[in-house]
Amino acid sequence: MAKAEKYRLAQIVERFGGEILGDPQTSIGQVATLESAAAGHISFFSHRKYRKQLADTRAGAVILGRTDTGLTELPRIVSDDPYLYFAKVSALFNPPQTIKPGVHRTAVVERGTRIPASASIGAGAYVGRRVKLGKDVVIGPGCHIGDGVEIGAGSRLHARVTVYPGCRFGQRALVHSGAVIGADGFGIAQDHGAWRKIPQIGGVLIGDDVEIGANTCIDRGALDDTVIEDGVKLDNLIQIGHNVRIGAHTAIAGCTGIAGSTRIGKHCMIGGAANIVGHLDIADRVVIHAAAVVTRSIERAGTYGGHPAEDSRSWTRNVAHLRHLDALRERVRHIEQQLSLPGEEA
Repeated sequence: MAKAEKYRLAQIVERFGGEILGDPQTSIGQVATLESAAAGHISFFSHRKYRKQLADTRAGAVILGRTDTGLTELPRIVSDDPYLYFAKVSALFNPPQTIKPGVHRTAVVERGTRIPASASIGAGAYVGRRVKLGKDVVIGPGCHIGDGVEIGAGSRLHARVTVYPGCRFGQRALVHSGAVIGADGFGIAQDHGAWRKIPQIGGVLIGDDVEIGANTCIDRGALDDTVIEDGVKLDNLIQIGHNVRIGAHTAIAGCTGIAGSTRIGKHCMIGGAANIVGHLDIADRVVIHAAAVVTRSIERAGTYGGHPAEDSRSWTRNVAHLRHLDALRERVRHIEQQLSLPGEEA
């Protein structure tokens, strides 16, 4: 990784806002955690359970909230949202790697596809017929891009991404290695005890600014498209079934499975290893706990968890009751024994 350019705190605040307490000329060359930071690093503090790490840190500066400014004498940037501010600063110090445009000599580009001069096609990549690439698109080594695929400007596909024919990406997509976009959905019908495959003739439509994690699979639609709207962020190892629709700016953590024809709203957050059965509707701004199993539609914004998933308050209360189930059983048994008449005990 190339060495990051150095910035003074004053330059960072001029770019991103916030308030400086301490020396505004403090020089910063990279971001780091509170525990690993050295004098040239900036870190962030957003949860009071890390007060010891803040007290012990050797960071040159810290980003923190207004209510925490008295917890350290280090030079600090005060922000209403320290974690978001840290994300911006980290992006400043760690910009995307510059890619040299051009088509590698071992890549295969079929007839009918024009590669913009600003695009990059990596070693061993395959680009099918009638593919449309926007400016500054990067196709990494070993990728397979099927016929008729459209990829918007500024998108980047890392090594070994597979995109089946007819799928479409908006601008600035980021797709990590091993992802498979547009494989057949699980469409089968029984025929006298055997399974008959149903052709999957839809596609996958992906909006702008979508990130797709490593080894995540998004199935093509059975008839209509599977749709991933603008700004969706998908972690690694997610399975999205055919004809699913995921609303704009929803974030889904790894190992989640979403069965076919489910519609998930906008601005939702779904924890890791959650399972959502098919043909459900999830409202906007729903939060689903990790490992929850959603078996029915969720009609209102809120937080849900459990198996099957229910609103978070009910789930927490029921889990607390379950933890005391053995003690309750013994109390009931003791009461029954006290109430038993002589000769009635087994």
